Amino acid sequence: MNIQFHGVVVPVPTILYRDGQVDEKGMRNLIDFLIESKVNGLFFLGSGGEFAQMSVELRKKVAAFATQYVNGRVPVLIGTGTPSTKETIALSTHAQAIGADAVVVINPYYYHLAEEHLFQYFSEVADQIELPIILYNYPALTGQDLTAEFVLQLAKTHSNIVGIKETVESIGHTREMIQTVKSEKPDFAVFSGYDDHFLSCLVNGGDGSIPLTASFVPEFSVGIYQSFTNNNFREMVDFHRKLAPLLQLYKLDTPFMNVAKEAIRARGIEVSTDVLAPARSLSIDKVKYVKDFLENVLNK
Repeated sequence: MNIQFHGVVVPVPTILYRDGQVDEKGMRNLIDFLIESKVNGLFFLGSGGEFAQMSVELRKKVAAFATQYVNGRVPVLIGTGTPSTKETIALSTHAQAIGADAVVVINPYYYHLAEEHLFQYFSEVADQIELPIILYNYPALTGQDLTAEFVLQLAKTHSNIVGIKETVESIGHTREMIQTVKSEKPDFAVFSGYDDHFLSCLVNGGDGSIPLTASFVPEFSVGIYQSFTNNNFREMVDFHRKLAPLLQLYKLDTPFMNVAKEAIRARGIEVSTDVLAPARSLSIDKVKYVKDFLENVLNK
């Protein structure tokens, strides 16, 4: 079995200014920090990367900058999903042209599609590119779940559909995804989308995690994965228990990318913490809370 993508793949917040200009120095600082933390890949333009607030042109600019700067040091995954098949294909072919290692494709949001139409959406994208495709299942935001049987049929039909990010509340859903798809496609990679599901995903036979808290505290998620691969299960549980309190930060504001950026800055990484409207920057009181919270968690 040869799992192409595995371990801790960090969903990288897009570091930019309020006017939409990319903070290139800040992006470089963050990318270097994450690679030095021994993560297994970087995922740009996911939910935490503010893709939904961006124009197609800005998404292409960020994808090109990130891929070029990473320069093969770790795999680069680019989020290309949109509600439009045409735009998703355009962004996916662009990701291929700039040298990305894979694309991550969320199902179209707003409209609820008949299953045959949803299958056709992913099929048309897969037929237009040679890059590996990671599906992105986030039913809380898209309104439509990707079932294990549906994903299996996609993976059997298209050899370049090679994995899924499972951002689902139910651990049982991810377990079923692992058991159903891997029973026939053992190289298919299943990632947990929720940070605290990582340990369960691995124990059930999954392959990794795509956790936003790893953008500012990568050492806990990396520790879980390295301990697991070294069969040091006591240490793995210890890292899981260190990671779990970080989930409280998700409750501080919504959408959460403003919290992630302030947490990144609190780690001493020089970045702009601006976000794209309609998201808003954190209040002064909440910025202080993030700093104090992280100091407390990291010093335990």
